[in-house]
Amino acid sequence: MSLPDAKSRILVVDDDRRLCRFLEKFLESEGYGIVAAHDGRAMRRALADDSFDMVILDLTFPAGEDGVSLARGLRAQYDLPLIMLSGKNTTIDKVVCLEMGADDYVTKPFEPRELLARIRTVLRRFAKRITLPEQAATAPSPVICFAGWELDPTRYQLSSPKGDRVRLTSQEFQLLAALVERRGRILSREQILDIVANRNWTPYDRSIDVLIGKIRRKLRDDVRDAQFIKTIRGVGYMFAPQRGD
Repeated sequence: MSLPDAKSRILVVDDDRRLCRFLEKFLESEGYGIVAAHDGRAMRRALADDSFDMVILDLTFPAGEDGVSLARGLRAQYDLPLIMLSGKNTTIDKVVCLEMGADDYVTKPFEPRELLARIRTVLRRFAKRITLPEQAATAPSPVICFAGWELDPTRYQLSSPKGDRVRLTSQEFQLLAALVERRGRILSREQILDIVANRNWTPYDRSIDVLIGKIRRKLRDDVRDAQFIKTIRGVGYMFAPQRGD
C-alpha cells in the first residue's frame, strides 16, 4: 500500500469511457496513476495483473453485473479503499453501499476537486489504519472492559464475555473505541466523524448510523432496549453501560 504522498495507483471502473478519460487526465495531473476498466471482467483482470491503492467503482452498468455485486466481490478478496460513484442520490443507495463496505459515496455530477479531496482523505485514513499495529507495539494501550466484554486497542480486537473474538472492521473498531473511551459523554455525528475519520461528509450521509447498527448487532445490544450504545434523539450517541460495568 502506497502512502498518500507517494504516487498512488487508482483503478477507475465505469462504463462511461468519456468520464474515465476525464478522470485519468485530471487525477494524473494531481500525481496519481490511473487505470480504467469498463466492466466487471476488466476490473478483475486489472486487479489480478497489477496492484492498486484504491478502486473507484460506478454503481450502475448497462448490462451484466452491477456495482453492488462487483463491490461485494472486491471486498471479499481485497482490502482496498473503495469509493462508489453513482447518479443516484437516495439514502437507501448510500446505505447499501456503505453496508457492504464502501469507504465513501460520491454522486454524479461531481466537482472534480471534491472527488480529489475525498480520494486524499480515504487514502490518508487507510494509510493511518495500516500503520496502527506498528504504533501499538511502541505505545501499548490498556484493555478496556465493560460488562464482560474486552476491547483491546493494541491488538485491534474485541472479545465477548465468553472469550470469543468478535470480528470488527477498522471503522467499526474505531467508532466503538471512540464511544467507549468517552463513556457517559454524548457525541454528535459530526464529532464522531471528526474523531474517527477526520473528514467532512454531507449532512445526508448516514454512515455513522449504519456502523452503529452493525456494532450493536455484534454486541447483541437491542436498539429498543440498548444496554451499551444509547441513541440521543436529534443529537447523536452515547456509550453508557450499567453502573459497575
